[in-house]
Parts: sequence; structure tokens; C-alpha cells
Amino acid sequence: MEPISPQNVRITGGFWGRWLEVNRRRAIFHQWEQLEASGCIDNFRIAAGEKEGFRQGWFFADSDAYKWLDAASRILLHDPDPALAARVDSFLALLRRAQMPDGYLYTYNQIHFPGTRWVNLQIEHELYCHGHLIEAVVSHYQATGRTDSLELARRAADLLLQDFLGAGPEWTDGHEEVEIALLRLYEVTGHRPYLDLARQFVENRGRIPHFWLSVLRQNASMQARRRAVERQRAAYQAAHPEYTPPPLPPENFAPRPPFSRLRWYLGALSGKYFQQHAPIRQQRVPVGHAVRFGYLMTAAAMLCRRGADDGLLAAMEAAWEHIVTRRMYVTGGLGALPDLEGFGRDYELHPEYAYAETCAALASLFWNWQMTLITGEARYADLLEWQLYNAALVGMGLNGDAYLYNNPLLCRGGVERRAWYAVPCCPSNLSRTLAWLGQYICSRDADTVWVHQYISSRVCLGDGWEMEMESGLPWHGEVRLRLEGKGPGRMALCLRVPSWAGTTTLRVNGVEVPTNAPPPATSAQPTACSYDPRRARYVRIDREWAPGDELTVEFSQPIRLLRQDRRLPGCGGTAAVTRGPLVYCLESVDNPGVDLFGVEIVPESLEFVYDAERPGGAGVLQGMSIRGERLTFIPYMLWANRGPSEMTVFVGNYLRTDESRPP
Repeated sequence: MEPISPQNVRITGGFWGRWLEVNRRRAIFHQWEQLEASGCIDNFRIAAGEKEGFRQGWFFADSDAYKWLDAASRILLHDPDPALAARVDSFLALLRRAQMPDGYLYTYNQIHFPGTRWVNLQIEHELYCHGHLIEAVVSHYQATGRTDSLELARRAADLLLQDFLGAGPEWTDGHEEVEIALLRLYEVTGHRPYLDLARQFVENRGRIPHFWLSVLRQNASMQARRRAVERQRAAYQAAHPEYTPPPLPPENFAPRPPFSRLRWYLGALSGKYFQQHAPIRQQRVPVGHAVRFGYLMTAAAMLCRRGADDGLLAAMEAAWEHIVTRRMYVTGGLGALPDLEGFGRDYELHPEYAYAETCAALASLFWNWQMTLITGEARYADLLEWQLYNAALVGMGLNGDAYLYNNPLLCRGGVERRAWYAVPCCPSNLSRTLAWLGQYICSRDADTVWVHQYISSRVCLGDGWEMEMESGLPWHGEVRLRLEGKGPGRMALCLRVPSWAGTTTLRVNGVEVPTNAPPPATSAQPTACSYDPRRARYVRIDREWAPGDELTVEFSQPIRLLRQDRRLPGCGGTAAVTRGPLVYCLESVDNPGVDLFGVEIVPESLEFVYDAERPGGAGVLQGMSIRGERLTFIPYMLWANRGPSEMTVFVGNYLRTDESRPP
């Protein structure tokens, strides 16, 4: 199936309409302010020779500005705000001035090590930064149609072709991203060498001889270069005593399990941290840095959509199954180890140590979308929805100006939303995803429209048809779809029945129609967290449609208690409380005097209450503990919006059987 382009989808309101408003009115401007305040934008001015100063931030800091440009460009597609458009144009002009004539743009080398290129590719993110530059400019081209901006991306990509096409495995990157960028550029230009280089980067992974020796050498080089930068900094400060560097944002706080740093070293030396331990078709178990893994799988899936299979799809399906059954938190969060920022061992899903980085959820979301398009299987769209609500959206605060980097499922204090971070990779990554959220709603094949996500929207389906959707999710389970077109026509609609739905009722023009899809086959391997996207399915309605036809879908949303596998440390045998697509949590702000980490609930006491007075409006769950304490559960995505607090997703071991929910 083929996606429906963002140009043909407009989100019209509802739950997601509110978040998109926050994204375009506040978050995108706040992020620019922070990029300016931290010196990130000045790095480009210094590289262009337009400003005196000293470069700030990590060697990969350029990518944070590019993701902002990507997000801002996507916002302009449906909301051409003059102030934002002017800022985008000004930044694009600055990038043109900072970019070298042959297309190279990496301020770390241009400022600190002029004439040096492609050094320490496993560590220093040169290709990663060029990838995000290319992606941002492709998004700007798709949003505006302006070819002048596209030349910025083409110059960078043509340089990569010149320097890397035909090169060996040692010239692959340590942080996958450029592969996705090249494939997106190929989609808008049709220039086959971009596709060829992306395929080369993917196929060459895991083939570097004696990788451990290579990464040790690169690490030594990287450290020597950092010391050289510090000497430059000291010399600059001595020559400019009046210079005051911008204040550094804080590092994100994350509790660490024993031996966390040692495991990072072992993962790096083995190549698993970088997904360099085995060729792509042998990577059937998710390992290493969770964001990098998700980007690699996304690129591999994009290649599959263009005919590159030969076992690639089978390997990805095996990796996906392994994640869902043994290496994923109940929120859909990925990454159990803070230093590694990635996967632990099977069932190593401690709620307090959970890293579950926002970017890891987004990378998984990108991958699941590609798998949806390849296979037409509902499980991938189901996981996309679950991660979007629970593992991704939690990364942005209600007002769009405070963020979480890592997302634990139990917090005794220390984890708080912050305006910015020393590594601010997540805020604008989430903003660019929200800006084009509409692309995940529908897709098409020759004679079928697939409805994957239930989001209030207006979608141009092609062939003269449009669909208007009104969705009550996540608070209410009723969805209305109205078709408009020039005249009667035959078309099939495939609608996803979510894994979380209790009963599903379909009506066309008020007349009930059967949900004719068979229930999905059960799997011998249960999931560690009891959320199972494999229970989702599509129902197909094939008929002659007329303008004005209305389809109503009603999903019941029972409150479910998802039992955690007893092998899980810190939460095994306890339960997560869910309703519809949302995971709920207990936060100390709502439950004063309650020992959150020793709560046992009375399941029958739980009831859903929509509270419009809460910030943003939210449905909460209210109930009682076995000690008679009144409890309030809020959606996990909304925690930490009211100052420092304690929080837990899990409630006590009250279940006496292995059922995932009470009778």
C-alpha cells in the first residue's frame, strides 16, 4: 500500500488537534529560543565567518538545529505563520552561507579542525548530522515546493555519493540516520544513486573486521580531538576575557543499575551498541542503542518497500517479535539501560531504571509505519498508536515548553520536565512527528482505503473522494467517518480494530454491519507486559459508496489490568492499569499520603471520569485501595506536569492467577 501524503491530510480538532496547536504556537518557538540561548545557532554563524565566538555543544549539536528546521517546515505546510516562515527562511539562508561549496556542513570540523573530514565515523556523528540536514530540507521542499532549498540537500547528498559510494564497511556510520535521509531524498528526486548509497550503508553494517580494535582507535582519536578543543577554548578565553559562554543546560537524570557503564563499554567493543555486530539479515534480536536500532530498522523497511528483500523482511519480523514479547515496557517504551540508552537482556525491564527515551519511541513509530505499509498487518499500526500515546507524547509537557528525555515507569524523585537539555535530541524530534501526524491515519492500495489511526481529520483519498473523521479517542470510543465525492463508486474500507478494544460495533448509515474479520491467531509466546498488539485486526467493508454515507465505529474501552511477567525485575507480578489506548499511573500530586509503591487496589472500584477542569482536559480513573484509600490514576503521558513528584505505573500483587485482567 502507499501512504497518503501529508498535503492531503488535515487534522481538524479533537485530542490531537489540541497538541498540534501547542506544537505550532508554543513548542516550535520555545525550541528556537533554546537553540539560540545554548549557542547552537551561533555555531553556524561562526562557521560562516559572520560572528566571533567559540563553538558550543557536543560535536553532533548541528543535528538539533536541523530537527528544528524539519519540524518548523512541516508545521508551515498547514499553518503558514509569517513569523515562523521568516525564521525558517533566515535559518536556511544561514545554512547556505555556512555550507562549503562542495556541500559539506559540519560545524565541529569546520570551526575546530578545518580541512578535516569523515573522522571517527562510529562516534562523531558526521553522517548523522548530514542526514538530518537532508531530511529537514526534504521536508521543507515537500511543504513549500521550493527547489532552491532542495539544492542544499542535494549538494550534501552528492558529496556523500562522491566520497562514499562504493566504499567498504569501515565507511558506515555509528548512528544510523543518513540512510533514511537518502531514501527520502530519492523519493522526491528519483535520483537512483541516493537509493544505492542508502542500500550500501545498510548492507555494509556488521562487516568491519576486528571492530573492537577499530572503535578503540576511534575513541582514542575522539578523546584527543576533544582535548584539542579544550585547549582552543582556553586560548580563546584568555584572548577574550570579556567572553561569557552561554550557560549549559542540565544533563538528564536517570537512575542507573549496577555495572551500567561497564555494560556500555562491552556493548561498544562488541559492536552491538552500534548494530555493527552482524550483517543486517542476522540482526534478529534487538540490541544496543534503541534509537539507532529503530532508525536502522526504518531504513531497512524503506528498502523493502522498494524491492530489497532477500530475507530482510523476515529478519525484521523476528526482531519486532522479540521486542514485543521480551524487551518492551507496557508503555511501549524501549531501552532498559541508561548508559547504553538501549536494550537490556530478555525480561530486563526494571521500571525505575527504564530509559525509554522519547526518541526511541519515535524511531519505533517510524519503523512500525513502514511495516504497516509493507505487510498490511494491524499489529504494526496498533503498536504505533500505543507508543504514540504513551511512550512518545509523554516527552512533551502540556504547554510545549518542558520536556522529558528518559521516561521511567516508576519515579521516587529526580526525574522532572526541563526547558532544555545538554543533549536536546527529543523535543524537536517529537515536534516534527506531531507536525505530520496526519500521514499515519490512512493509506491506499489499488482498490482499498486503509484506516490505521482514529484522529479527527479531513483526508483527500484520491479519485474524487474525501473522508471526514470525528474521533472521540482516547476518552470516548465513538468514531464517525463521512465520505464525500462526486458520485457513487465502489471502494473497500479496511478499519483497524485495536487490540485494546472490548467489543466493536460498525454501522453504515445507521445499519449495523458484521465485523467479518476472523480473530487473530494466538501466539505461543506471550508478551512480558501483557499488552499485545498482535490481537489487532482489520475489518473490511466492500460496497458501493455514495456521497454523504456515514460509517460509525464504536469501540468499548474496558479498564484492563495488565499483569507483568514475574521475571521482570521491580514490577514482576504487579499490574498496569489501562483503558483504551492509554496507560495510567499514580502520581503523588493526586494521592497525598498514599504509599504509591505499596498500593494494592480493588479492581471493581475503578471507574472512568472525564475531568474537563484538569490541565488540558483529561480522563482519569478513580478507585480504592484495599486499605480504603481513594486513588486517582492519570494518563501516564501527563505525569510530571505539576512540578516534582513521585509516580508509578504499577499497582500491587493482588492477582491470584496469571490472567492479565480481572473477571
